[in-house]
Formats: sequence, structure tokens, C-alpha cells
Amino acid sequence: MERSVDKSLLRYLPKVDQLLHHPEIAALMAICPRPLVVDSVRASIEVMRRLIYSGEFTGSADDIAELVVDKSISLIKKATRPNLRTVINGTGVVLHTNLGRALLSQSARVAVDQVASSYCNLEINLETGKRGSRYEPLEDLLIKLTGAEAAMVVNNNASAVLLALGALARGKEVIVSRGQLVEIGGSFRIPEVMEQSGARLVEVGTTNKTYPRDYIKAITSETALLLHVHTSNYRIVGFTRETSVEELVQIGRQSNIPVMSDLGSGFLVDLSKYGLPREPSVQETVAAGADVVTFSGDKLLGGPQAGIIVGKRHYIEEMKRNPLTRAVRINKFTVAALEATLREYLDEDNVLKNVPTLRMLTEPAQDILARAERLLNKLQEQITVNCQLEIIEGFSQVGGGSMPTAELPTYLMACVPTHLTVGELAVRLRLGEPSVLGRVQDEKYLIDLRTVQPDEIDQLAEVMARLINSAEVSR
Repeated sequence: MERSVDKSLLRYLPKVDQLLHHPEIAALMAICPRPLVVDSVRASIEVMRRLIYSGEFTGSADDIAELVVDKSISLIKKATRPNLRTVINGTGVVLHTNLGRALLSQSARVAVDQVASSYCNLEINLETGKRGSRYEPLEDLLIKLTGAEAAMVVNNNASAVLLALGALARGKEVIVSRGQLVEIGGSFRIPEVMEQSGARLVEVGTTNKTYPRDYIKAITSETALLLHVHTSNYRIVGFTRETSVEELVQIGRQSNIPVMSDLGSGFLVDLSKYGLPREPSVQETVAAGADVVTFSGDKLLGGPQAGIIVGKRHYIEEMKRNPLTRAVRINKFTVAALEATLREYLDEDNVLKNVPTLRMLTEPAQDILARAERLLNKLQEQITVNCQLEIIEGFSQVGGGSMPTAELPTYLMACVPTHLTVGELAVRLRLGEPSVLGRVQDEKYLIDLRTVQPDEIDQLAEVMARLINSAEVSR
């Protein structure tokens, strides 16, 4: 049966100029680009015109102008909303790569704001008045914290590995254990990074066992580097044997070949005392004699995205002179954020509290429970429809390719609305303002409170209650 079309309703469509003078739209035009507002208004009128022509509009003539205004406002807000938006992380994955990994400390955020809002001495020595190095604010701190002779920083750890291999082994052989040929995020693999660097890969040992003698046997006059890659994003268990950094260093010294260790997630504090798996620290790796050590700034370190390189001075200086260094150098925001983060590590008593990543990883479960109870109370006050709410126990993950076997005891808010599916709730929250990402498991929508920040509880409760309540009204 065809729908009846009342074309007389078209005369009630408001004109563009009329809509631009509507108080709410005019207010938006005062802060938004005029062409964007005009395009949104025209698009809204066209949407209503199509609804009338198709017979899908079932309202009265008096509704048309109001609906066009509402649609215009919605389109304007959508068009002006940044693509990179705030997300409340209820997944329980502390270093969630898709959500930007590490949160910056308060001191790092202040430092970035300062250099963003004014000029800074990025590459000028204020004492001499001559050109300086953007690494200077970071090098002394990294030397002090790691015990290395020298340091430099590039834009991420893959770049650090690429630069080190290219500078130290281009056209030569690099020996690495088969059990360490890792794949990192985005399907980037160590063999492929090595190929791009111009170095030639020499695999030794087997997937589960590699002995010092395997390296010794593979050394030739073409060998430029012995590479150790910490398998930070997976574990091989059972019948295994890997050659340690100490053993590699001994081989390297006997053969006059440098040793490089790629720690991947690398960290500066021992987290095993807080129930996390034991991992080799940067300091331990440097002390073991590795000539070059690379690690990430935005994983367990808890700073901005960066690739940190520490080690023997003459190798670091060689990398600084490499043409690739300019292509992978860091900007002023990374310098500011990383310096502030590193300074937090000078105060061992407060670093776990001040660096959000470390705080979330080491937070006692009872503190997380208190946050869950606070959210439960607020949701019970604000949700006006039938919705099952309960606090349950669970486990969080470290994420970011770090500590893959770690399970962090946590508490989760379980939500089961009766008037929409859990999947529908997940979509509504993901598209909300702010966006909320949780977990769907066992027909429940779960919010892991470990990764919800203390100052986000009120906002989280408000957006959850609003979207759950409005879903009932819209049905």
C-alpha cells in the first residue's frame, strides 16, 4: 500500500535565513564557521523535504520548523565535534593502544600546556645563546635514572630499533634468536624492521631454545651486532631456554661485537612487589652490559609516545649523526611531557601515585571497590527505569603489549537493562558524549573501575543514566 503524500506541507519548510536567525542556531554560528552552519541548515531542510515527499513524515505542519531546527543543531554539533574525542575507559585495559595508551601525569600535562602556549628554548642554549640540542633536557635525566653513558629519544620504539640497526649494522649481519622474532602492533615485525634498516638478519636457535653456542657458531666477519629482543607481548613457557643479556654481552666482548637489547615496554621501577610479573628493568639491562637499550615512553614508563635509546656514548653519538634521526625526531610536546614524566621518577615515594599508569597498575582492589560502590550509588539514584545493577569481581589487563600473563584483580559494574539489549547499550554509550567503552560479557555490560579515573565517576554515571533512561522513552 502506497503512503499518501501531502505536498502542501512543503510550504511550512522554514527558509535558510529564518533558521540562521533562530536563537540557538545564531548562538552556534557565533562560535562555529558560518559556511558549516549554513550547510548543516540546508541539509536539515533537505532531509525534511525528502521525508515529506516519501510520505514518511507523519507529524503536523506545526512540527516541521521545530524538527528542522533540532536537526540543524544536531548536524552543526556533529560537524564541529573533534574527531579525536574524550573516552571514558571502562575496559580494564590500562595501556589500551586504541585509546591512546598511557595517560599523562599532571606535571606532564602542565609542561605540554606551557610549551604549547608560548615559545620555548627547544634548540637554543639560553646560557651560551647558541644552538642547542632538543635531547639535552632529557639526556641527563635518562643517564641519572638508567645508569647509561648517554641517551637520545625518537618518536617511538619501532623508530628507535630502526635507527639503531641502521646506524650500527647497515649492510652487515645482526644475529637474533628465532624465539625473539616478535611482531609488534600493527603487524610490524622485527625481520621487516631489520630489512628496512639495511641490516641482514641471521636467525639462530629454535623457537623455544637458543643457547650461547648458537650465537658463537653464527658469528662471522660480517657480524655487526648481537640483538636481544625481550618478548614483552607474549610468553613461551615449558621446555624453553633463552640466552640472557649477560651471556650475550660476554660473547660480544670476546668477539668485539656490540650487544643491543630491545626491551619494548621497558620500565624504571620494579612492579613485582605489587603482584605483577617480574620483568627486566632498563637499569638492570644497562648494568648487565648492553651497549644499546631501546624501550617505549608510552607503555610501562607512563609517558608520551616516544622511543628511548640509552647506552654507550659512542654508539649513541653515531645514531645522532645518522640522517634518519631527523626523520624520526621528537617534537617540543614530547620533550616537555617526557621530561616531566622522568622527573617524577626522581621521587620514588610519589612516582606510583603521580604517574597514572603506575597508579592504575598498582592500585589495591579495595580502592577500586570503593569507586565501584560510588558509581553504583549514583546510578541507582539517577536511573529511573528497570535496570539490573551489581558489582562483581574480575580481572584487568596491563595491555599495550606488556605483561601478557598478568591478571589484576578488580571490581566491575555489571549493568543489564530490561528495555534494550546489552549490545544496544554498548553502542549508545560508545556514541555518547563523552564516549564510554566497556566490555560485553555473559550478557552483561561491564565497566571495569580500575581504568575509570576518580574524577570521571560523576560524568560516567550521568551519561549512563541519561542514555539508559532515554532508551525507554524512545520505545
